[in-house]
Amino acid sequence: MAAGPGAEGATLEVSWVQGFSNKNLAFINNQTVCYPCGNYILFLDIKTKKTRAVQCQNGQVGAFAASASSQVVAFSDRQLNPLIHIYTFPELRKLTELKGDAQLDYTLLALSFKGPYLASYSSIPEFVLSVWNWQENILLCSEHQPGLTGTSLSFNPMNWQQLCFVAESSVTIWCIEKSKDEHLLIRHPVKLPDEQGAMSPHEDLFFPPSRKDDPYYGPDLPISAIGGLEGDEAETFVPRNCIKTSVHPTAHCWTAASEIYMGCKEGYVLAIDAEQYSVSVLQQKSPPEVMQKIADVVSYARSEVQKKKGRKPSNLQKPVLLTMAFCKEGLYAAGHEGILIFYHIKDLQYEIKICADISEPISSLVFSPDYTSLLLVTDQGTVYSYRPAHSGEAVKLLDASGSCFLAADFLTPGNNYCVSVTITGEVQVWSLEDGTFLSKINLDTEATSMACSPSSKSVAVGTQRGQICFLDVTKAEAPRVVHKTFLSKLPVLSLHYDQIGQFLIARATEGHIFILDARPSKLFQVLGYTVLEGEVLHLSVTPDLKHDLVKVMVLLSVAEDQQARLEIFHLTSAMITDNENCVNEQGMFNASDLKKKQYDVDYPLSSAVRLKNNTVYGYCSCAPLICQYHLSEVTTFGGPTIFSSELTVPSKQFGSGLLCLSPNSQWLAAAAKDGVLFMYNTSALDVLAQNHCHSYQGGGIRSMIFSLDGNFILVNGENDCALVCLKWKETKKTEVEKAAHYWQSLHDILNKSISAEDSVLKSMAEWNFDPESTSKSFSVTEEDGDVTDTDGMTWMGQKIQKVMREETLRFANQKKEVQMGIRKLRETIQKMMHENEQVPDIEKLEHREFNLDLEEQEQVQAEAEEDVARAKWEIEMEILSYRYLQDLIKFECWDNMCVKERAVKCFHMDFAVRNFPVKERSKEELETLKEVLHLKRTADLQAQKKNLDSEIGLSEEEGEGAAWEVADHGAPLCLNGSLSSQYGGDTSILYHQCDLHTKEQKLNQTILLKEVIHKVKASFNEEFDIIVQKKEQEIARVKERNLKIQEILEQLDLQVELWEPDFTDDEIPERVLTVQDSEIKAEKYMTEEEKEQAEMLAKLEKERRLAATDDDRLRALEEMMGGVLELRREDILKMDIPPPDFLSKPEDLWTEEEKKVFEEYEKKVNELNEEKEDYRQFLRNEWKKIEASIKETTQNFDELVRKLSVKKLKSQMVIYQEELKIINLIYTLLLDEELDTREAGLHKFLMKKKKEKVKGARKILAAKQAVEACTGPYKEALHEEKNLEHGFVKQFAHTPGSLFEELLQLYKHRPEIPDTEILLDTANPYVKGSPEDYQSAVSLLMKAMDELDRPEHMPSGLDRSMWERFCLARRNKMESEELVKWKTLALAEMQGCLHRRTEENDKMKSELEKAFQELTWLKEEKIKLQQNLIVQFLLKQGQVELDGTQIPEYSDAVLIDRSVVEELNRTVAAQGEKKITAMVEFKDFSKGIIQLEWEHKKMKMQIQDLKEKARDIVILPISKDCQLFLTVHNYDTHTAQQLAGMEQSLSVMDKLHKKNVKNHQKKVRELKKCICLKEQENYELSLQLKEMLVSVSERMHIFEAADTRDISEKITRQRYQEIVKQKYLRNLIKEQEKQLALLQSKLESWNPRTLHII
Repeated sequence: MAAGPGAEGATLEVSWVQGFSNKNLAFINNQTVCYPCGNYILFLDIKTKKTRAVQCQNGQVGAFAASASSQVVAFSDRQLNPLIHIYTFPELRKLTELKGDAQLDYTLLALSFKGPYLASYSSIPEFVLSVWNWQENILLCSEHQPGLTGTSLSFNPMNWQQLCFVAESSVTIWCIEKSKDEHLLIRHPVKLPDEQGAMSPHEDLFFPPSRKDDPYYGPDLPISAIGGLEGDEAETFVPRNCIKTSVHPTAHCWTAASEIYMGCKEGYVLAIDAEQYSVSVLQQKSPPEVMQKIADVVSYARSEVQKKKGRKPSNLQKPVLLTMAFCKEGLYAAGHEGILIFYHIKDLQYEIKICADISEPISSLVFSPDYTSLLLVTDQGTVYSYRPAHSGEAVKLLDASGSCFLAADFLTPGNNYCVSVTITGEVQVWSLEDGTFLSKINLDTEATSMACSPSSKSVAVGTQRGQICFLDVTKAEAPRVVHKTFLSKLPVLSLHYDQIGQFLIARATEGHIFILDARPSKLFQVLGYTVLEGEVLHLSVTPDLKHDLVKVMVLLSVAEDQQARLEIFHLTSAMITDNENCVNEQGMFNASDLKKKQYDVDYPLSSAVRLKNNTVYGYCSCAPLICQYHLSEVTTFGGPTIFSSELTVPSKQFGSGLLCLSPNSQWLAAAAKDGVLFMYNTSALDVLAQNHCHSYQGGGIRSMIFSLDGNFILVNGENDCALVCLKWKETKKTEVEKAAHYWQSLHDILNKSISAEDSVLKSMAEWNFDPESTSKSFSVTEEDGDVTDTDGMTWMGQKIQKVMREETLRFANQKKEVQMGIRKLRETIQKMMHENEQVPDIEKLEHREFNLDLEEQEQVQAEAEEDVARAKWEIEMEILSYRYLQDLIKFECWDNMCVKERAVKCFHMDFAVRNFPVKERSKEELETLKEVLHLKRTADLQAQKKNLDSEIGLSEEEGEGAAWEVADHGAPLCLNGSLSSQYGGDTSILYHQCDLHTKEQKLNQTILLKEVIHKVKASFNEEFDIIVQKKEQEIARVKERNLKIQEILEQLDLQVELWEPDFTDDEIPERVLTVQDSEIKAEKYMTEEEKEQAEMLAKLEKERRLAATDDDRLRALEEMMGGVLELRREDILKMDIPPPDFLSKPEDLWTEEEKKVFEEYEKKVNELNEEKEDYRQFLRNEWKKIEASIKETTQNFDELVRKLSVKKLKSQMVIYQEELKIINLIYTLLLDEELDTREAGLHKFLMKKKKEKVKGARKILAAKQAVEACTGPYKEALHEEKNLEHGFVKQFAHTPGSLFEELLQLYKHRPEIPDTEILLDTANPYVKGSPEDYQSAVSLLMKAMDELDRPEHMPSGLDRSMWERFCLARRNKMESEELVKWKTLALAEMQGCLHRRTEENDKMKSELEKAFQELTWLKEEKIKLQQNLIVQFLLKQGQVELDGTQIPEYSDAVLIDRSVVEELNRTVAAQGEKKITAMVEFKDFSKGIIQLEWEHKKMKMQIQDLKEKARDIVILPISKDCQLFLTVHNYDTHTAQQLAGMEQSLSVMDKLHKKNVKNHQKKVRELKKCICLKEQENYELSLQLKEMLVSVSERMHIFEAADTRDISEKITRQRYQEIVKQKYLRNLIKEQEKQLALLQSKLESWNPRTLHII
């Protein structure tokens, strides 16, 4: 365990190790357990609690296993190409190292119960399971399991040749088969049930058990072939819908019957048969009802307790078992619930019993080798001991922490005890001598740092919440919390004491450093704090005893990555004595008192320490260097300069490092992420010693510290949960003396204060965690300067609150004045806002303009602008995404189309016809089409050339007949399978449907069919374009005619809305891509410049229009002649005859001439009106003609659209026909590809199986050779045994007969072999009385023979020398028998191995035969698929009629000529007619025969019936009912009358019965009343009797005194009469009771009778 020596011969050795890194704990003997921790294997004596350690020299311990029977420990390291180390116990001596092929790590190790066998499992990248013989350092066998991560591994305790390997969701049982010196690992996977606990049957998806071949869809192939999988993927592929999630094993254990019990995450308990590899789900046996109620009550109480503790209630019906342990009585198991459960299993049912409840999750159960003690290991690191024989409570055995150590320190004076703290806040006290655990206390908070005070036995622990807890450890066995200080809400990163124990420096985040008085007598007063610029990385404290100073050096992080900054400040005793003058009101130290100095160094550092001579050592963070600096005193705080390193020493470590200085500044310890501790001499930075106490896998070293005397070093890891105590083994005597002298001088100084401070510490009361009691017992005044966590407020918070309170009192008047001014200002602003609400909207101010806080107003405006910018950005991004989507859709559906989709609509119907959109074909498609057409023409030419001679040989009549048949029956269209030739498609380029045999032809046919579809679409699109052009012309005509109608309407002065057709967006889809201004509903936003420019353009347009209309000639013509030069007919409506001027005068004043003029005026007006009316009628007729013509032309166009829609429907039908061909061809190609895939998969399967068969043949040959090699020695041993028996008879043949018989019996007698040491453990369920090998068996046999060879067993009369010769012969005979026995076992094992290899070979042969059969069937199917073509026919409607909806089966159909079928039908019809005539004759003749036979049979049956009736008449007894039946004419009526009479009598009897019952009930009630009255009278009589007896006794006394005998005789007679009367009444009552009982019994008897009658 010692580290390698350094330059001066000094070495460090491990004194002790403590920790509990994982829950992998095992017994090595009955008193010792072992478990890995960091780089060590710890051995704990459970009685003495002493530990021993074995160090892994190569780093952290990986996998771990221990065997109590062999008393060995196996573990692996975690280096590259890891090794497996085997150590013995108790010597802790390395036996051997096993080196395998693992490259990174071993995850699992397991040792066999008997024999020197070890199983290992490696992780990425090998995933190899290996079995070793660790005694001989031999790898026996290994197997790969690619990608499978194991969780547990174990040997069968009863048979080392069986292994159980458990993964996350699978279980595998590996069998180790042995044939002579060769070992084989045979894999047997176990099928687990699903999450519901159900077992699903195994389905072979690669070779389906049943096959359903469909004539259309082809053969039924495996899913792997359909998916295109080959090789191993095809064999192991399972579809997603067939995958069922299995249970997840969590724990397992072997039984004595070689079964496996297994717990699952789903709560099931499984039983696995290791021989049959089958699984059964165990069911809980239902308890009795009373026990079930008790169990429910207990379960409810436990769940309520767990809820109160804040934990999840446990489910004992289906607990998740994390660990198991088997014993003779049954199975012990436990899990998250923290309950130890005993399972009594019988058959497939179990009963549970709760043995112990420790309320902590249990991760492991381990039985001791003698099975008297069961260890319960929890997740928190606590170990309990439970004794099944006593059935008591679980006793806590080990109280280790399951979390990582955070820090450790030596308790003053530093040579007796040390203290550690974990991350979870557990503080432990250890003995420094041997590392014995003494005590612990849990702070119930997350700890961040710890330090021990040199001036007292107190410990300070920093927490994540900013608290410092002070512990009293004056009694190492009972530490207690005596004080808490709540500094701030910042975590306390580290705590440092000066060497005298005067100051406690606390480092927090954000550059905060707090200074506290470390003495308990001052109640750990907070002196003040300072804030540094930057984050503090490390802190070093250096005492200056001469000047009564403490110098603190702080390492700060700076912005420059290649530099570091050191800041030094001083702490003086004046800060304690005169604290108020050293700090400000907020508790911060004055900079002048601290005397800060800054130094910049040239390397970035992760840790730094300072000596007394201003020498600084720093660990470089960018390179493995230790730098030495010398800081001059000239530098001031104002201007730091960069210091260069005087000396750089390269380090062999990597990662960020940590430095620690010994108390006498003599040694420098360096640690880093690699976990190796280096010790340097500070004088020359030479390496004194090193120790690999931690590893890089565990995160390296977290902290280290020297003891005050320098003899011990405490080192704890980052994540490996190990605390290591190192001590010097070899070092210079002068250095030891220097360290001891320094420690003694320091101890003399500290002795003055330790006793005083410890007495104060002992007197301090234990800290009360109740906040109310805490505030009462620890009320601190403001003058003390110390603030405890009494009210939940930090020390800094209370300082700030105190300052604010003082400022409030100081500026109270000014505050009131400001508040009054603010109040007046508020009223003024509110008045202005009210006035603002009254003014018009244009004059209103915004609400934010009344905000007088300009900063807030600017902030609100900035936030509003940010919101606007964010909203704008989001809208722009959304628009951009929509534009991108628009571009994609436009490119795919518009730009990529050579013919855009559009529609043409009818004028008078809501009906539209769309064209076929056609994508533009690429150059590659056109070139492919060209090549296919060229191949097709070439094939046609070759076919024509071949058929030329055969066509010449045809006769003219046959040719004419064939031509007539083609023309008559339409064979070409029928065989083409579509009408595409009638709708623009060229079917001549297609292959014949019956010639598509090859894959290339089918592919070419699909391309040609697509070309046909393209031509059909193009043909229809041409007609569609013509119709569209016609619609454009019709719309233009309608518009022209509407102009004429509009002129007519204007002339007629009518307002009629005209029908004006136009194209819709479906007809002109281009319009959808452009957005018109009229479509935008929102008002367009225009800037000022755009508005001015729009106004200018509008003004110019108006001027241009006015200039265009301002023509003098046109204006003059309009004014003089109405704009025309000659009179037109349509102007007649505008004409008007001017009236005469005298019309304004009264009619009486007109002259004759004026009257004549007026008559002429009226005549002209009438003529003009008639002309106008005629012209209006002409215009109306013209209007109607134009409308009629518009309607006629548009209706004609609608008819064209209707015809186009019919053609569109036909074209679609043709396209669908061709697409159906394409689909059938593609399906046949796909099926052909699936068959090829299946064939390739089968070929690969055959290749793999052939290789396996070759390997199997080699194994069989080796097994046969091994059997042959073993058979010879076996026969020789058997022959030798027989020779020994014959030799014994010859050797002792001369002895007397009786003596010979006795010797022969002794010769055949066999001793009882004594038990081995293991057999003495009667509680061990895995004990088996067979020795492990031949030598041990012979040694046991010879020990047993020693008892038989004793002289006491010698027969009487036998010579001693002859007895010795007899004993020797008997020993030889027994050795020979034992040898034959072991030879027989070895031979049987080899023969069994040969038999299994032979069975595997036979199974392989059957699989190969099955694969060959599948391959042959597959080739036949491929040939059938090439010949069995899918041909599409065109059939006329009604030509094929089916009775049902089911399509007939055409799997065996053959395509032949029609004439052959017709000729065969005619022949069949003629033969059918002949057969029908013959059948009619035969039917008539056979009909007569059958009729005669039937009549004969009928007569026989009648005779038999008559005989039976006669016999029945003779035997039949005639009763009265029968006589009535025979004599009465209407027997049914007679029976009905009898029934009616009986019913009437029954009803009368029922009424009578009810009446009797009522009477009896009435009598019963009356009797009951009488009984009650009699009882009352009896009671009264009894009272009177008592009184009379009293009076009689009194009278007797009087009578005796008075002697009045006559009077007494008279009275006696009267009393006698009364008594007789009472007796008579009692007898009467008894008789009435009997009558009442009799009536009740009658009543009860009547009720069932009445019911029966009813």
